[in-house]
Amino acid sequence: MTAIEQTEAARPRGTRLPRRARRNQLLGAAQEVFVAQGYHAAAMDDIAERAGVSKPVLYQHFPGKLDLYLALLDQHCESLLQSVRTALASTSDNKLRVAATMDAYFAYVENEGGAFRLVFESDLTNEAAVRERVDRVTLQCAEAICEVIAEDTGLPRDEAMLLAVGLGGYSQVVARYWLASGSTVPRDKAVELITSLAWRGIAGFPLHGIEGHGEGH
Repeated sequence: MTAIEQTEAARPRGTRLPRRARRNQLLGAAQEVFVAQGYHAAAMDDIAERAGVSKPVLYQHFPGKLDLYLALLDQHCESLLQSVRTALASTSDNKLRVAATMDAYFAYVENEGGAFRLVFESDLTNEAAVRERVDRVTLQCAEAICEVIAEDTGLPRDEAMLLAVGLGGYSQVVARYWLASGSTVPRDKAVELITSLAWRGIAGFPLHGIEGHGEGH
C-alpha cells in the first residue's frame, strides 16, 4: 500500500489512530502536497488540512517541514532500492534481468503517486540532507547492479561500477522522459525498446571464464 493509499484509508476526521497509522496518514498527505506544490511552496497548514488533522497533531509527529520531507524521501528511496534489488534477484537469465531492472525504474516512475519527483526532481537539492539521500540511493542501486556485472563478467569492480551507473542512470532518465512526454508507447513496449538497446551493449562483455558469450548470457 502506497503512502497515498494509506492516507485515503486513514483520512476520516475525528478518528483517533494508532501512532504508526497516523504517521502513515500524515506522510501520505505530505506526499500529495509536496508532489503537487514542491517543497518551497508547500505549507504545514496545507498538509494538516489535507490529512484532516490540526497543526499540533502534525507537529507531534514531525517537528518541521524538512523533517517531514526527509521522512518521505527515506521511504521512497528505500522503495526504489528494494525494487531494483528484487528485479536483479528475479532471474538468473541476464537478458531478462536487464529487462526486469529497466521495468523496475518504469514502474517506480509511473506509480508511487508521483513520489519519484521527490527523489529525482526535488526543488530542494541544495539542502545537504536531501542531496545526501538522493546520491546515496543512486549509489546503492548502482552497487546492486555492479555486483551482478562484476560477478558475471569478472571485470574489475571500478569498471563494473561505471557500467552499473550508466545502466541505472539510463533507466531512470528514459523512464522519466517517457512519463513526462506523455508518450503513446505502452510501458511494456518502452521497456522492451530500452532493454534491447542496453542489452546490445552489456552483452558484449562475456561471462567470466566462458569464451565467446556475447548475446545469450
